[in-house]
Amino acid sequence: MHYLRSALKIALPFALGGAILWWMYRGFEWGTLRTALSSGMRWEWMWLSFPFGIMAQVLRGLRWRQLLAPMGERARRSTCVHAVFASYASSLVVPRVGEVLRCGVLRRYDGVGMTRSIGTVVTERVVDMAMIMLFSLGVFLWQVPAFVLFARQTGIGTHMLAGRFTTAGWVVTIVSIALIIATTLVLLRRLQLLTRTKAILSDLRQGLLSVTHVQRPLLFMAYSAGIWACYFLHFYLTFFCFDSTAQLGISVAAIAFVVGTFAVLVPTPNGAGPWHFAVKTVCMLFGVASDDGAIFALIVHTLQTLLVAALGIEAAVALTFTSKRGTAQPPSPSPTDTQP
Repeated sequence: MHYLRSALKIALPFALGGAILWWMYRGFEWGTLRTALSSGMRWEWMWLSFPFGIMAQVLRGLRWRQLLAPMGERARRSTCVHAVFASYASSLVVPRVGEVLRCGVLRRYDGVGMTRSIGTVVTERVVDMAMIMLFSLGVFLWQVPAFVLFARQTGIGTHMLAGRFTTAGWVVTIVSIALIIATTLVLLRRLQLLTRTKAILSDLRQGLLSVTHVQRPLLFMAYSAGIWACYFLHFYLTFFCFDSTAQLGISVAAIAFVVGTFAVLVPTPNGAGPWHFAVKTVCMLFGVASDDGAIFALIVHTLQTLLVAALGIEAAVALTFTSKRGTAQPPSPSPTDTQP
């Protein structure tokens, strides 16, 4: 039963993502994809976007180290960054497994308490959710006039926008939302099981509250803002790779970014399927042809996923040559030791 459950954890996300991708690209003319890759794409913009994708993960590692410091955990910068690289790459195989894996990397190489680091990861997720909610609210308030103008100029109302969804499209949307809710409930259930003993609860509580004790809180806020700014630029710059999306502007990119960010909460490898569907839909709502939107989503997601995988390989190689500090708890650090 244990092996069956483990196999399902891997197989079901792939099956779900694959089913959505099959539905989206059934009957797709693949020759247009080859043409786009060979001559219809400005590769310099894609290469320019990659450093921002890398920097987002680097900043995440540095911010994580800052959260660990108030608990006396002296994790190395390089270990934190490589643990983040490895976590994102591993989640390509089993969604959400990376959060536990990166805590295991710190325990193995820097002797950081597992439950404490899990608590800081939960704190990170809360901060990230607050950031994306603020960003989403800002985009919504910013784009209300744009939506009104778009509707007036095109004669498309809310009922017509809804009408552009096929029945299958509505099914995908509803199933994706249901899966996001189900995943959240499962994670909450696991957190309750994790906190059954007082010792574990104490360590987890320290991790959760570590954000209230970070030194240089402005730096922590800068890291958090920088992470999401890099994520956005990593996505936005890819719009200039294609003629069909180059003229959409930063406002449409912001909308697609927000919608895509929520889509990746669906438990598929790197959001494959739901992300494609969400981004293609936004592009279509702003005048991009269906095939062009599908090509944009497929190429961008594939290349960004390959970047994540490459960073994971780099982390695996680097960690092989990283010395281990052991699992003993380190002494309380001096103020200079805790500087990020």
